Amino acid sequence: MISWIIANWVELTGTILGFIYVWFEIKGHIWLWPVGILMSAFYIYIFFMSKLYADMGLQFYYLVVSIYGWLIWLSGKSKETGKDLPISKLKLPMAGKLIMITIPLYALLAFILVKCTDSPVPYCDAFPTTLSIIATYMLARKILEQWSVLIVVNICSTALYLYRGLNPTALLYGVYIILSVIGYFQWKKEMKLMSAETLYV
Repeated sequence: MISWIIANWVELTGTILGFIYVWFEIKGHIWLWPVGILMSAFYIYIFFMSKLYADMGLQFYYLVVSIYGWLIWLSGKSKETGKDLPISKLKLPMAGKLIMITIPLYALLAFILVKCTDSPVPYCDAFPTTLSIIATYMLARKILEQWSVLIVVNICSTALYLYRGLNPTALLYGVYIILSVIGYFQWKKEMKLMSAETLYV
């Protein structure tokens, strides 16, 4: 047991950071961003060693978006006189733009993985990666429906990581499925509370 922990300490650390990250995400706490940066650093190595190159590239994207999200949430707080950036629902124009980005982005990632890497599962790797890019942008803008996208991502990722033998990571994403559902209803509840408070101000 101890030898297994020593051999897999990088993945286990990434998994623990992932649980901390999603807990902060559900709470809508700004500390999710620095934890996310640290988690991404671990998973860049993990996915490289597992030849999941789209997921590895996604972690570099997470590093950049985590900085962006951190700044957005900080600026949102200052503009709202100390209050957190408000949760919002996905508007139809934004949904259309995200769909228009998702389809060609998936095609591009799949093409790159097929032509330029030795990934054994290029199409399955590209799909959750594409949706994760979209969901992370939505998280940075604090859009409620990012949780719906993450539910799909987490289901696909759990199956993918089990197939590649990344059992602790598969466990993490399996738990993410449940936490994504909890997160959706938690954010929806908080959004209603913020709307009610606004009416009485």
